[in-house]
Amino acid sequence: TMMRTALELARENPVYENIATKFFEHFLGIAAAMNNAGGQGIGLWDEADEFYYDVLHTPGNRYLPLRVRSLVGLMPLLAVETIEPALLEAMPGFAGRLEWYLTNRPDLAGLISHWQVPGAGKRRLIALTRGHRMKCLLRRMLDPEEFLSDFGVRSLSKFHRDNPYMLDVRGEQKVVGYEPAESQTGLFGGNSNWRGPVWFPINFLLIESLQKFHHYYGDDFKVECPTGSGQFLTLDEVANELSNRLIKLWLKDENGERPFARASGESLGGEEDRERYLFHEYFHGDSGAGLGASHQTGWTGLVAKLIQQQGSRGTITNQDPFTDL
Repeated sequence: TMMRTALELARENPVYENIATKFFEHFLGIAAAMNNAGGQGIGLWDEADEFYYDVLHTPGNRYLPLRVRSLVGLMPLLAVETIEPALLEAMPGFAGRLEWYLTNRPDLAGLISHWQVPGAGKRRLIALTRGHRMKCLLRRMLDPEEFLSDFGVRSLSKFHRDNPYMLDVRGEQKVVGYEPAESQTGLFGGNSNWRGPVWFPINFLLIESLQKFHHYYGDDFKVECPTGSGQFLTLDEVANELSNRLIKLWLKDENGERPFARASGESLGGEEDRERYLFHEYFHGDSGAGLGASHQTGWTGLVAKLIQQQGSRGTITNQDPFTDL
């Protein structure tokens, strides 16, 4: 985050401490907007569905929640940072500003995590979602019938396969349904492939966020993973599980097939070609088949970081992923 970047720079140059404070104030402003859109008391959190939705402000001054369970509703999980006690001690100006908001603007301070409450290692947590809402979001994210696929987190809940979202706009029916592969709509020149496929960069950020939350909550905070399985994991273990599902895109299954190659057809038909590894733009939400551009190393290459991390922890599920890859 920009605040974290400023705090790191402030270790060498104190002027960045004020910049970190400014980004913290922006963070509070975003939290306020999410809970009181347009100053109308409209929040993005839906208590009934326990999920975040976009809210459409219509010309008739109506505020209409768009009840589409998409990655958009999971994005608040990404707004998280932990702060070590030593850092707060080294930056009294920044720490004092945090305390000022806690004392003088409890209306804003109450919208985000209780940063004044020490967690594991006496760390402080700054996040848009606290324990309850985070668990609600993870319940859906880790549900195989919603976001969780064998190969990562889908961009749209599988719930919409049988329950497409429909909205009437001036007599024209607009529909959002679950499409695990290429989008069937011509919107944005046909480049609207966010209705089901697995996208690597967002999955990577979700994994990082889970690791940060675990850094604060520790091993006592557990969630069911997968949802409905009866198995409860720490947030760090959930991050490991998601990492291994993503890595599995390039590993041979029981039939000797690599999931990413399932949509390649004859283009990877030769023996030599079968040992080539493509880094697709996105992946089929059910089968893991690589889709879109096949050379998207700029973000799908993040799998190298996951392999390194899981390998060093000894938590990678494949016995020898480095030789297999």
